[in-house]
Amino acid sequence: MNTGKTVFSQLIDYLPIHEFHKCVDRYDGNYKVQTFSCWEQFLTMAFAQLTYRESLRDIETCLRAMQNKLYHMGIRSKISRSTLSDANENRDWRIYQDFAYVLIAVARELYKNDEFISEIKSTAYALDATTIDLCLSLFPWAHFRKHKGAIKMHTLLDLNNNIPSYIKITTGKVHEVNILDELPFETGAYYVIDRGYLDFARLYSLNLNHAYFITRAKSNLEFSRIYSSAVDRSTGLICDQTISLSGFYSSIKYPDKLRRIKYIDQATEKSLTFLTNNFILHALLVARLYKERWQIELFFKWIKQHLRIKSFYGTSQNAVKTQIWIAVSVYLLVAIAKSKLKLELSLYTFLQILSVSIFEKTPILQLVHGIDYTFNNSVPANQLNLFNL
Repeated sequence: MNTGKTVFSQLIDYLPIHEFHKCVDRYDGNYKVQTFSCWEQFLTMAFAQLTYRESLRDIETCLRAMQNKLYHMGIRSKISRSTLSDANENRDWRIYQDFAYVLIAVARELYKNDEFISEIKSTAYALDATTIDLCLSLFPWAHFRKHKGAIKMHTLLDLNNNIPSYIKITTGKVHEVNILDELPFETGAYYVIDRGYLDFARLYSLNLNHAYFITRAKSNLEFSRIYSSAVDRSTGLICDQTISLSGFYSSIKYPDKLRRIKYIDQATEKSLTFLTNNFILHALLVARLYKERWQIELFFKWIKQHLRIKSFYGTSQNAVKTQIWIAVSVYLLVAIAKSKLKLELSLYTFLQILSVSIFEKTPILQLVHGIDYTFNNSVPANQLNLFNL
């Protein structure tokens, strides 16, 4: 008799399975599928992410070695690399994109009370993209340069909790600034972006939506100073100015006033010039907000190091997007479980513990803290307890 759930099953219990089935039904994901459903595909790919599997053959070998445990993990079908490859090639990747957005909503709700900057009452986002290099001969659809392929993962990260709120996967040729045309801007929110997004027409559109942006000015910016506010130079501030753009095209694209702040980072002695449409925040807070943009670089570094999004199990666009979206879902799942279990350890440490104990039938809290838990053996873990005795 099964006397407990595997760590993998305990983790999967934090997923809203009914929402997953809604996503599958939305795109007829299980149409004419006799075996190996979308849910089994998701579980198999999630297992591969959590345990750092290198290839389809690697996934097949590991899961077949644990065949007697797969049923209680939710995988009813016999695992075959050809079946998994076909599923990744043909099942609509939007199923996993939509489910990832469901998990984003759950994670952001759990982490909404995390302390960020007390003076910032609105949500702050960092927008950036990371490039994932691909071999053009294997991925001919991923055009980037003449002899190089790549995809870009455009991400809007909520700086209050380091949970991505928007992700779009494109080929490497798509410039980052085009994503500003697709973002639903949140009134009163702060969008921290680097100079790659410096397009005054698009920034003016953001301004008209009553949202705030913070970016860095280019060295050749043409402007006229309207007013200068007093600053304390001992803090690193050099100037805090209200300006208008004087360049012919830039003044047409952004006819309103801007705030220009020059600041010297005392740690690196680097001179930074910021542009923003917010005239209320203290100048040092603007500099601090921009410094927090580094969180999105850490997010990209984390998922590239600890999830499988740099090498792929399939070569089609559908297979690549499916793998990336399931990887994002796994990141969110680990974050959700960490929050609900009220764990203090880092996400990296938690993931490492999960990766080496995925088939063990030990409560996750016991794995983390070494607490001696015992199961109630009178009720098998795969049966419903219908009555409270």
